[in-house]
Amino acid sequence: MLPSAIRAFLIDLDGVLYTGNNPYPGVKECLQKMEELGYGYRFVSNSTRRARDSVAARLQGLGYDIAARQIYTPPLAAIEHIRKSVKERCFLLTMGDVHRDFEQAGICISDKDVDYVVMGDAGDGFTFGRLNQALRLILDGAQILALEMDRYWSEPQGLVLSTGPFVAALEYATGKKALLMGKPSSDFFQLALRDLRISPEEAAMIGDDILTDVHGAQEMGMQGILVKTGKYREDIAASSGVKPNMVLQSMADLARCL
Repeated sequence: MLPSAIRAFLIDLDGVLYTGNNPYPGVKECLQKMEELGYGYRFVSNSTRRARDSVAARLQGLGYDIAARQIYTPPLAAIEHIRKSVKERCFLLTMGDVHRDFEQAGICISDKDVDYVVMGDAGDGFTFGRLNQALRLILDGAQILALEMDRYWSEPQGLVLSTGPFVAALEYATGKKALLMGKPSSDFFQLALRDLRISPEEAAMIGDDILTDVHGAQEMGMQGILVKTGKYREDIAASSGVKPNMVLQSMADLARCL
């Protein structure tokens, strides 16, 4: 059972609510039970292919009634970081429509004379040309903002490379260290916790990544709940050295623990 101190949940999206276009059975009902019992929740995802509104629209298409304001993605953290500085020009190495979040925030996206190289999941856009362009901008003085540094994520056809390996390549080539915007950054988790108006000790993180989700949450005082869906791999979990506070076959199973 959950500790009595838990008042809210931070919940990953891909691999926890769905994989591909397939929502997991019973998860929607679990969210409904959370609401009925008075638990708060926010969604914290390392998704960097879609703007916040697009993430919400996709979830609604999968049958989830989730508003954009309940969703936190790394671009929001990057935008907050850039706004706090006196620099506002960035090179965006991502795909999809995530650029809309930056444009709506008034951040200038450019291919030259930039202050930041912002790296997300660019998929097939991680070409030699684009990576080499990022290399030159970084060597010219731009800071690397890594929207996430996951090693891989899960698609219906199997695991695929995520942003982390490409960030590591540019770190190695330039000798510069990237600043992480998404999970497991404590600053990123705090965006959602502040919105919920709770402390880390009053929250539990639900995710399919033993390091990014569970260990990252535990490091800042939250409970870490691991689900055996999405990218979960038993061998990786066993060798991680991380002990989740709870392990579930699916988030749907959490309903009986509330």
